[in-house]
Amino acid sequence: MKIAVFDSGFGSISIIREIQKIFKGELIYFADQKNFPYGVKSKKELENIIKDTVDLLEEKFSPDFIIMASNTPTLLLDYSRISRKLAGIYPPLSDAVKISRTRNIAILGTRSVIQSESVTEFIEKCNVPNDIVIHKIDCSLLVELVESGKFLTDEEYCKNIIKEVLEDVFLDNLIDVATLSSTHLPFLEPFLRSIFKNVKFLDPAKNISNVLKDFVEDNDLQQNVLRIFTSGDVKLFKKNLQMMGIDDEVNFLTI
Repeated sequence: MKIAVFDSGFGSISIIREIQKIFKGELIYFADQKNFPYGVKSKKELENIIKDTVDLLEEKFSPDFIIMASNTPTLLLDYSRISRKLAGIYPPLSDAVKISRTRNIAILGTRSVIQSESVTEFIEKCNVPNDIVIHKIDCSLLVELVESGKFLTDEEYCKNIIKEVLEDVFLDNLIDVATLSSTHLPFLEPFLRSIFKNVKFLDPAKNISNVLKDFVEDNDLQQNVLRIFTSGDVKLFKKNLQMMGIDDEVNFLTI
């Protein structure tokens, strides 16, 4: 059994870590850094990128299942038309609704998601009660902190940017739960928790077991194999991964 996981860079790692807890087998991780960030692409550009990426992964690796480890294309595209093997990652909004006490919830996402009709439609599908207010916040600057590697090297700078983007809107609106609706954002969770001690941050990767439930039940392998590829700077990507405790080989791959 073989699963391929991709997004525009580091975001997939937060998903892969959760997959490895429940799945034993071969994981293909493709960080398409050449196309970072997904969050400023038009819907048509994004659709072409995702289709080309899926075709590439199919051709090179013939995976049994492909996970698009990014909230942005998951929300913006009808990805079922691209491949029947493809699954996306959705913001954990339903979980946020269950635990919010102030009835003010933030969705932290990329610019294209926050400004889209798709996220409004997603909120409606989640049947959010009328007394709950959803605050959509563009966190593209925070996504950049992760992809650039600054979250590994400059804690103070990261905290200052986080405060600049979130502090006023969190405090003014009494937000007590926020969904990390970009798979890059969980890497900033230690900083977020230290700054906003009264806010609960929800990681979309925690729901990956629901995506893989049937697939994992059919798999009886007992070993993990991780193969990593990037369309960006191999040496820099490997260096940043090593700082995160990941010492696997990194190879170049592009469309």
